[in-house]
Amino acid sequence: MSDLGPVAWPPEPIATERLVLREPAARDRATFIDLLASPEVHTYLGGPREREELELEMPRAPERWPGSFVVELDGAMIGQILLRRATDDRRPAAAGKVDLGFLFLPDAWGNGYAAEACAAALDWFDGALPGEPVVLTTQSANVGSMRLAEKLGFTEVERFEAWGAEQWLGQRPAAAPAG
Repeated sequence: MSDLGPVAWPPEPIATERLVLREPAARDRATFIDLLASPEVHTYLGGPREREELELEMPRAPERWPGSFVVELDGAMIGQILLRRATDDRRPAAAGKVDLGFLFLPDAWGNGYAAEACAAALDWFDGALPGEPVVLTTQSANVGSMRLAEKLGFTEVERFEAWGAEQWLGQRPAAAPAG
């Protein structure tokens, strides 16, 4: 994965009805470790990382780059949205397109926060890079992510085997440029 290209970054924080999307900050380090060490969060992502390893490896301030949003509820980080350009040529349908990824703490699941945050990030993306489609890949067994993909307007492009499981690749049509 690589960056998005020429976009103004960081944007002003994006406020939704209940959430704020903003760039990562040093105060988010502990929550990033919680996300990466969570067995629930990583059920469909190859398994969690060891907390001790993360404590040693993670920088004091998380990396900041265009397309990496922290999702905040009532001043506390509950998840992350990632928009990155897919460079992996193993999936020709995704190569060069922007890929949407998301991670949320288990306590935040089931409240519609992921849909609200992803929709806001996609709206930002449509304004920053109009005319570009977005792809999303998830394990087909991940029912929650499959529902979210449908809700966000992604439609199936292909299914394929990777990492010992069936994967689903969907694409969201490009937003029409304004004007």
